[in-house]
Amino acid sequence: HVQLVESGGGLVQPGGSLRLSCAASGPTRRACMAWFRQAPGKEREGVASLNVGDSSTFYADSVKGRFAISQDDAKNTVYLEMNNLKPEDTAMYYCSAGQQYYCTAWYRYNHWGQGTQVTVS
Repeated sequence: HVQLVESGGGLVQPGGSLRLSCAASGPTRRACMAWFRQAPGKEREGVASLNVGDSSTFYADSVKGRFAISQDDAKNTVYLEMNNLKPEDTAMYYCSAGQQYYCTAWYRYNHWGQGTQVTVS
């Protein structure tokens, strides 16, 4: 199994920034990494994905131009840099890993962290 541990969430004012981290460990092959978020009363949505092999990225329209997903050189830590945060970004943010070919296939992610809360107000 793969262990995913998120950190970096917190309370931030609109227009502020946060950097989330996801530490990954374990034997499971990770072809894709992604950040999801879920606000109360809403379904979980994919925010950003990253191909572990080539570091290519994809972003949901709602965060495009404001968020950036990246990984370290060892490919064991994934980051989500969030800029110009808006109240509608308030949600529990989850790190996820998958083994699928298309990293934009949100439904195929099958490993999850515990989540870290981001509140923008």
